Amino acid sequence: MLKAEASEHRLQRCLGPFALTGLGIGAVIGTGIFVLSGKAAADLAGPAVMLSFMVAGITCVFAALCYAEFAAMVPVAGSAYTYSYATMGELFAWIIGWDLILEYAVASATVAHGWSHYFQDFLRVVSDGALVWPARWGNSPFDFNLHTGEFFATGAVLDLPAMLIAGIITAILVKGIRESAGVNIFVVILKLSVVLLVIGVGAIFVNADNWTPFAPFGMGGIGIFGKTLIGQSTPGGAPLGMMAAAGTVFFAYIGFDVIATNAEEARRPQRDLPIGIIASLVICTVLYVAVAAVLTGMVSYERLDRNAPVSNAFMQAGQPWAQFAVSLGAMAGITSVLLVMMMGQPRIFMAMARDGLMPREFFAAVHPRFRTPWKSTILTGAVVATLGGVLPLNVLADLVNIGTLLAFLMVCVAVLIMRYTNPTAERPFRAPFVPFVPIAGIGCSLLLMLSLPGENWLRLFIWLAIGFAIYFAYGRKHSVLGRMGRS
Repeated sequence: MLKAEASEHRLQRCLGPFALTGLGIGAVIGTGIFVLSGKAAADLAGPAVMLSFMVAGITCVFAALCYAEFAAMVPVAGSAYTYSYATMGELFAWIIGWDLILEYAVASATVAHGWSHYFQDFLRVVSDGALVWPARWGNSPFDFNLHTGEFFATGAVLDLPAMLIAGIITAILVKGIRESAGVNIFVVILKLSVVLLVIGVGAIFVNADNWTPFAPFGMGGIGIFGKTLIGQSTPGGAPLGMMAAAGTVFFAYIGFDVIATNAEEARRPQRDLPIGIIASLVICTVLYVAVAAVLTGMVSYERLDRNAPVSNAFMQAGQPWAQFAVSLGAMAGITSVLLVMMMGQPRIFMAMARDGLMPREFFAAVHPRFRTPWKSTILTGAVVATLGGVLPLNVLADLVNIGTLLAFLMVCVAVLIMRYTNPTAERPFRAPFVPFVPIAGIGCSLLLMLSLPGENWLRLFIWLAIGFAIYFAYGRKHSVLGRMGRS
């Protein structure tokens, strides 16, 4: 049935390896590199954050190869939910779909938060300090101190710019938007130009003394449910060190799976998908490590800004012109990432609603004029605006990381199971070195999940419990498969 649908409504196969690589870079480079690099270095790893980016990148490679196998088996537009539904059944698909809702919504809020602080930075720089966004309306009302394990009031009311950008993107998505390949390439070039500017100009101001000590919090940071097993820990018991930072900077790679979800538009998915995935991840990892090296070399890790570290590092170096370029490029790049993420969320809702797992009248409703999933898009925008305006970066980043890592882990498990339960299924692209690759993906994802603070596990369990309650109360009774089984 799926193959028939795919052939009847197949999208144009026009993307080659270069376009797919550009798509991956465009989706990946954003808030992770422009925001979380400073937080991870200052709070968790110091200069050893360079190695954290490498560990996170390797984890993504294993997961990406499994994504590619799924995408090639079911070459239709969609995400891990679609692949899981087609290959592993309804319950497994629900878990991944519900987890993806957490990933997209919280990731979008994190991106909006990062956009807000670069906007405030840009406003100050472009006006030479004359225009300063009111502090009461430029941050979350509370924050979390990782080292004491306590929440504290910031004195702010709301992060209003984060809420405004979420509202603007929502309006654009409701009306509908088509991005040409030329626009995508332009945004990628702009992002890469800013990153290369940071590396090239920033290298001039590097002081090697700032790299000593290289790992002030150690190379560990592995725990279980937030309690440290290997390495240093905060007074509250949360892990510190290079591995703990890897769990945080993992956010920087979220978005690469957009390549796998475009399998239907790849000219030769068997060849082009793995090339695009691996090339984009390698390029982004090299750039991330280089930026982390420059940032921690320009400014002592203790003085890195947590919200806008890249532009702030150039300010501390006395280079306002570079700060202007970085802030402008970061805002443009982050906006495009926010657009992609907020575009994906309603489509996950729509896919689940079409399968009967959510109310079709609301989540699958298409606007009669704009032909967009307008109701779920507005709901998504409202949730993203609220989370971005109220929750601090420390809470948002770790929450989205643990949700995404769980999705990666489950995709790797699914590939491993499918190889043994359905070995003769057609696989245009096969993940190499099975079972090593999926097992390594499972192990690395679990390792990074265990390095995250314990409260993130609690929030994840609560989210999954809510999801199971909705599934058994509504989804199971109204699902298409359920009705077919009862008829």
